[in-house]
Amino acid sequence: MRALVLRHDPAIGLGNLGPTLVEHGYEVVTVDTPATDVSALDALAPDLVVVLGGDEGAYEGDLHPYIAAEIAYLRARVAAEAPVFGVCLGAQLLAEALGSRAYPGPRKEVGFLEVTPSEAGERSPVRHMRGVPVVQWHGDTFDLPEGATLLASSPQYPNQAYAIGDWLLAVQFHPELTDDMHEDWVVRWGDELPEYGHTRDSLRADRARYSAPMQDASRRLLGEYLSGLAAAHRAA
Repeated sequence: MRALVLRHDPAIGLGNLGPTLVEHGYEVVTVDTPATDVSALDALAPDLVVVLGGDEGAYEGDLHPYIAAEIAYLRARVAAEAPVFGVCLGAQLLAEALGSRAYPGPRKEVGFLEVTPSEAGERSPVRHMRGVPVVQWHGDTFDLPEGATLLASSPQYPNQAYAIGDWLLAVQFHPELTDDMHEDWVVRWGDELPEYGHTRDSLRADRARYSAPMQDASRRLLGEYLSGLAAAHRAA
């Protein structure tokens, strides 16, 4: 099986999701969308598409043509109900592809913060994030797409995770971050942290406390989603 990863920034990579994909039998192929003609890709060829985060807005297709091409690619994929997993910007791009709207939120959400699973979320892979602070680092949000099921919320951003059937799962938060990735983010973007009540050192302290359980929950979340895809494939 092949998993195609749509990456927008090498610093915002697959992280700890990669080993879980491999453990479940996927060959992982990464495409850097800013340097790729996404419109030339076959949307239905991969067994799974993973859409990662980025600094771009999902509503900035005029500014970044590859964003518009990526939404069109995802629109073709979701029309066929082909498996796709979105993270942060990926969740926003999928919302746009599903006919909803992404837009700037009221204030950035940054730090290790908990999300609260909905009743449906408690029956989904997202339940593994219950009580586990997970990395947030975003300022955009989206309206829940028609036909999607809300799986988790936070006090500041009500749409933190959603699903359609067993084939589409999208999360606003960042379960993929390894310690090395998080340190890179803290160095790269740490100047903005005081605005959100953090410092580089306070986030490092939070990482020492929360990273291991977050990564364990991340493996469980993605692993259960992938197991569900395999079960659906066997039943088809």
